[in-house]
Amino acid sequence: MDNNVHGATQNGSNKSNNITASAVSAAEVNNATTTATTTELITNKNNNIGGRSGSSSFWKNSGRLVPGRPSPKRGDTKNFSGGGVGLVGGKSDGMVSTFRDYQQSVSDAWDMGDDEFCIISGAEASGSSGKESRISKKAAQTAAINVIETHRNSANITTARLAAGPTTVSATAANLVPTTEEQKCHNSQNSIQRTEEAEQTNDYKNDTEARVKVVRNFHAYPGRPQLQKFSSNTQETEYETKIEKFQLLLESPLLDLVALKKLSWSGVPRKMRAVSWRLLSKYLPPAAERRDAVLESKRQGYQDLRHNYFRVDSQDESQQDTYRQIHIDVPRMNPQISLFQQKLVQEMFERILFIWAIRHPASGYVQGINDLVTPFFIVFMQEVLEPGTDLEKFDISTLSMDKRDAIEADSFWCLSKFLDCIQDNYIFAQLGIQEKVNQLKDLIQRIDGNLHRHLQAHGVDYLQFSFRWMNNLLTRELPLHCTIRLWDTYLAESDGFALFHLYVCAAFLLHWKDRLMQQNDFQGLMLLLQNLPTENWSDRQINVLVAEAFRLKFTYADAPKHLEAKS
Repeated sequence: MDNNVHGATQNGSNKSNNITASAVSAAEVNNATTTATTTELITNKNNNIGGRSGSSSFWKNSGRLVPGRPSPKRGDTKNFSGGGVGLVGGKSDGMVSTFRDYQQSVSDAWDMGDDEFCIISGAEASGSSGKESRISKKAAQTAAINVIETHRNSANITTARLAAGPTTVSATAANLVPTTEEQKCHNSQNSIQRTEEAEQTNDYKNDTEARVKVVRNFHAYPGRPQLQKFSSNTQETEYETKIEKFQLLLESPLLDLVALKKLSWSGVPRKMRAVSWRLLSKYLPPAAERRDAVLESKRQGYQDLRHNYFRVDSQDESQQDTYRQIHIDVPRMNPQISLFQQKLVQEMFERILFIWAIRHPASGYVQGINDLVTPFFIVFMQEVLEPGTDLEKFDISTLSMDKRDAIEADSFWCLSKFLDCIQDNYIFAQLGIQEKVNQLKDLIQRIDGNLHRHLQAHGVDYLQFSFRWMNNLLTRELPLHCTIRLWDTYLAESDGFALFHLYVCAAFLLHWKDRLMQQNDFQGLMLLLQNLPTENWSDRQINVLVAEAFRLKFTYADAPKHLEAKS
């Protein structure tokens, strides 16, 4: 075992400074010179405890800079109280004289994981600079475990070697003088062990840094998962047989809408999604010969609506209030994605939302509807772009005016058809959403009483987390490509997706049951429910989610007592 790690282990793990003779003997078996180094470190340990007045230090007292720890600067003695090295009168020479200097010296102390990798160079630090070496308790315990495991492995190797040959070993380890071959073997083993430990440390550090980076990226915008690349494998590796079925169905003179819904329920191939969504939304007629004419007429009709309704200088106060609210909400939508921060894109969203609000005065514009435009907008953009285009960074100004107008018009009409069956969600007081939240509460109470009682016992009300699920249709909880896959199923629901969405939310909540049951306070539950870790979800998770939702609907929809109000 290496002298440095062994010295650090003995220094950090032996709290009472009682080192048994067997431990010393084991150290001497590995290296005859370890005893002197161990004695020196034990002496430093005793002196250190005597000069600290009972307080433990977590700072490395070496001459080199260490991230997150105040270290004495060489050649700049005016900022420190001590002029020499080592301990003077029980005080360290690294004490900072002013608060400003101290603050500057620990400005990077927020770097995560520093203490885990505080492995000191014991003999070098003590011999070259004359300073004592200190490590944290956590590092000492980790090193201690490695030493114990190494000694156990060394003992097994020694036993096997004794059983294999006639070599004799003295009972007293102090009198043992290793031969040249044994010394070479021992040095080789130590070298291999040090290499393996260094690789494990580097792998662990890289893995920790990667996890920290993912957590930071995910929590940069709470409640709004990042848009993931659409060029993922799950999007590109689609079955050719399914594409052929869609082509055969869509090219028929008179579309069988029921067959299209059955085929689309399990997901629509990307190249077929735009035309399928238009048909499923009933934006286009089933007759193939009429589609082009209807599409052209609808797009021209939207241009007429823009000309007639979208007037920013209108004198109507209610319209001014509506436009002002839309103008505030649109820039907040997906703020981390450059596509949605382009001025042309924001103007397209403002026109779509404003015209929809004017044409639906019973509800008007409600915050959250802006998120429901996004899936349609992305799908119709994919239709006109080359496969593999990075949508997040695409400059929409490079598209022709006709293509931009077509994307805007199709998004408006499909959104209007999509919201027709859930318009009561956005009327005054949003009574439709309140009813669905109560239905979700009753449904979970009947499906899983333990989870329901756990939420109730810690004061979590369903309205606090599921209101957004109902209002935004899970667009804030899922990556955008997962939302698009989920809407394949929603548009294919024959009886309207309003009821099916209730069971999707129930399956979604039950999916996180194990993690929710581990939270034992209100704060932990709400933080989890408002920031569910779905950033790495793909179509596979959505397929499981809708399958579970269908099972719940099949089980409970025909037994509607759980949807009745409790007296």
